[in-house]
Amino acid sequence: MSELYIGVMSGTSLDGIDIVLCEIDDDSFELINSEEYVFDEDLKNDILNAIHSKVSLKSIGELDTKLGEIYAKTINDFIQKNEIDKDTITAIGLHGQTLWHQPNGEYPFSMQLANSSLITTITDVSVVSDFRQKDIALGGQGAPLTPAFHKYIFSRLDAKVAVVNIGGMANISLLGEKLIGYDTGCGNVLLDLWISKNKKEKYDKDGEWAKSGTVIEKFLKQMLDDKYFSLPAPKSTGREYFNQAWLDDKLSHCLKLEPQDIQATLLALSVKSITNEVKKTDTNMLIICGGGVKNKALMESLHVELQNIQVVSSDECGVSSDFMEAMAFAWLAYKRMHKQKVELKTVTGARENSILGCIYE
Repeated sequence: MSELYIGVMSGTSLDGIDIVLCEIDDDSFELINSEEYVFDEDLKNDILNAIHSKVSLKSIGELDTKLGEIYAKTINDFIQKNEIDKDTITAIGLHGQTLWHQPNGEYPFSMQLANSSLITTITDVSVVSDFRQKDIALGGQGAPLTPAFHKYIFSRLDAKVAVVNIGGMANISLLGEKLIGYDTGCGNVLLDLWISKNKKEKYDKDGEWAKSGTVIEKFLKQMLDDKYFSLPAPKSTGREYFNQAWLDDKLSHCLKLEPQDIQATLLALSVKSITNEVKKTDTNMLIICGGGVKNKALMESLHVELQNIQVVSSDECGVSSDFMEAMAFAWLAYKRMHKQKVELKTVTGARENSILGCIYE
């Protein structure tokens, strides 16, 4: 028997909160409603400050509560707007906002703020969150988690499929006999940082500014020579690595470049770091989802680089590119509520597949 779940996602791009209502059972999945809520600029700045600056425990605690209140408010608004009976919702699958992802080293962890206790109190709906830590406890990367959902949702396709989600970071899912997935590197994050710094715009609409520039091949090679791109899978990354400091370091080794040429080269970096990985496989169909689908210049470049592969958006396969990740966390909540293990050990490197997420009744 199918059940209703809400999925909530806010990613490394920090562009907003995606919320979905889905009807799910073991064999079927349907997106019923979806909505995007734009992040308040002050909240976005608070999150970036927490990631990139020295902050107090007090400010982290307050940010956790602030995010909890905003998540709860948007969820309640979504429920009211779509006239959803709360009693019909089994649970909310909540990713939370990542502050720091460090799955390697002596003390591995991944920190997402959300204050799930506050959210379940305000919404009066059970919340499932904290999906990454169990995988990390089992020696895995704790990311990416979406490949398991990609396999579930696209297994019907008669092709050698790869799925790439392009958000702040980009990750790839290879849907072969053995499921493989990992972060290829930066998606939109450096493009957004650079245009924000130079033109005070949130993002490069359709990649038009990048198209006005020229790719600087020497600079592109220098960035692609970064150690992350040569690491073997499993691997994952985030803003704690690919950020303004990373870009400034790479630029410090170059002669002065025109801002639009840097933007063009950053777009080429996103494209090359994805296509270099796709070319290592026997993929004949590449499905793109996430915010990167809206960047026409990026999508055109992917087509040029992968002329022998069918490159499509997930929308063309009947699955929303905008709400793919929110849908995935609704599905992960379903898996947790039914005590089903998520098959991710071949993706993250965990010792075994496990039940992921904590339930806040």
